[in-house]
This record gives sequence, C-alpha cells and structure tokens, in this order.
Amino acid sequence: MTKDLATSQHKRQNILNNRYALQQAEKHLALGGLHHKEEVVFTKLQVAELFKVSESTIEKYLSFHGDELKTNGYHVLKGIKLRDFKSLQDGTVNLYGTKTTVLGLFTFRSVLNLAMLITESPQAKIIRSRLLDIVLDVIAEHAGGHTKYINQRDDEYLIASFQEENYRKQFTDALNKYVEGNKWKYARFTNLIYQSIFQENATEYRKVLKLANKAKIRETIYSEMLTLIASYESGIAHELEKESNTLGRKLTNKEAETMFSGFGQHPLFKPLIMDARTKMASRDLCFRDALHDKLEKYIQSVPEADFDRFLGETSKSLEKRLSDPETLAVFKRLKDR
Repeated sequence: MTKDLATSQHKRQNILNNRYALQQAEKHLALGGLHHKEEVVFTKLQVAELFKVSESTIEKYLSFHGDELKTNGYHVLKGIKLRDFKSLQDGTVNLYGTKTTVLGLFTFRSVLNLAMLITESPQAKIIRSRLLDIVLDVIAEHAGGHTKYINQRDDEYLIASFQEENYRKQFTDALNKYVEGNKWKYARFTNLIYQSIFQENATEYRKVLKLANKAKIRETIYSEMLTLIASYESGIAHELEKESNTLGRKLTNKEAETMFSGFGQHPLFKPLIMDARTKMASRDLCFRDALHDKLEKYIQSVPEADFDRFLGETSKSLEKRLSDPETLAVFKRLKDR
C-alpha cells in the first residue's frame, strides 16, 4: 500500500482530503516546521532535512508534481508577503538566507503529499506507513468499526432507503402482473438493474464487499445509488404495464429483458449512471478498501465533503438515527402520503 501511494494520485488525494486523519497526523507525527498565520509551514531546506535528501531532489518533485503539491498547499512568497514572513520568523534566517527574494513554503498537508511521492527517502517511507495507520484508525473509529455499512452514516440514507423500498414493491408487483415466469424472475430482473447501473450482478457485488449470503445488498448501497435504483424500478414498472396492456397479455422473459436493455440506454440515465459508478467505485475503495474491477476506470479521489458526510459531526450510526424523534416524524409523513 505504501508503494501504491507513490504511483496513485487518487489514493494520495483521498488521504489528503480526509481532514480528520490529517488532524490526528499533525498531532502524532510531530514533524516540526514554523508557525505562520495559524498554520505550520516548512521551507524547502527544512523539508530536505526532514526527508534527509538534497534540495535538488525536492526541486525535482516540485517540477514533476508541482500542480498537485500546489493544490495541497505549496505556495511561493515574494515581495511584501515574503518581508512579512521574514519579520515574523526572526532568528530563523538561516533557513532561507537574508538575500532570498522568492521563498517556497510547504504546508503540513503538502509535506505529507511530498512524503507520499518521494521514493528515495527511508524517512518518507516511515511517515507514509504511520500516516496509513492513522487513516485506517480514524476511519474505523468514526465509522464505529463497521465500514461495510458506512453508507448508513449519511443523513440522507434512511429516507432514500425508505423510498426505494416503496418503489421496489411497485417493481415486483409489475413483474408479477405483467411478466411470465416463476419466482426466480425477481432476482433475475433485479440483477439486470444492478448490471445496467454498476456493471456487476448481485453475486459479484457481494464478493467485492465480502458480504455474507444473508446480508441485504441494499443496506450497503449509498443514498444516491438507492435513489437511482428506485428511478429504474419505478420507470420499468410503468413500461412493463404499458407494454403488457398494449399487447393484451403478459410479456415473455425475453421481451422483458429487451425492455430492460433499452431502458438502461436511455440518454436520461447516462449522466446519473456515470455519477453512480464514480461515487460507488471511489467511495468503496477509499472507505471500504473494496475494489470494483469492472468500475476501475471510474475511480477518482473522494472529495472533502464526503469525509464530512460519512465521518463528520452530521454522520450518525443507523441506531442513533432510528431513535431520533425528528427522523421518525419524517418517516410518518412519508408513510401517510
């Protein structure tokens, strides 16, 4: 995993976007640095000494990964900003020289970014290893040790789950009334929905998330995906009823499968499917360490907002949400519609 960080930008960014892990890392790694405007910064010389490499090595990584490092806090001071910095760092001029007219500064976040890039430094490797441990501990702690169900900590999950259950009934009722076949058709056509959206059937999904046979797949799916599944179920139920009424009979399984295939190709769903695949592939790799092979090309770094969503103050366990009077009131209103 430590080697993967040097070659995978989205894995690096997942760590750097996790402010909860960075807060713990700043507390426990004790990397030093200078205090400037309520944050810790490092000069190029300090970073070189920290990683025990030459300043030219630091320059090399700035040259090849400058945009990434700037995104994560590396910046250059000159003019008035540099004079202000020097005046606030009296006694540390040896770190940059009295005649310096331009000074690059690394924030704590960009130092960690560099630690994940540098391959020549044993010290950087140690920092990477400790950082990974901190990230795993923070995610496990905030998720209550159950990352398989981290999706349920989203404050939108319960409502999405409740609504999808209602549309699920419409879907199964439509299969019963308008499609020929035995009881196995429900699992068969549900798999067609999963494959259309996620390019995986239920068995493949269970294997990726290492779910027990009796575990309910929908209890692990993120709220946006549940809403998209509900849209599929509602739309397909409508189309099955319409086509059956037109023909004046139940549809054969082959006819229903043809309808499913065409439904998934509708332009309306294309951006929604792309978004669902990206979020599921990216979040599952980040939070659950689960790789969906068929969705690998959709993997991106998880945005900072998602860490707040699943690990932050607004996230709660399912048990706590079910005991919240406000949540229960929302369910009652939905039920009474």
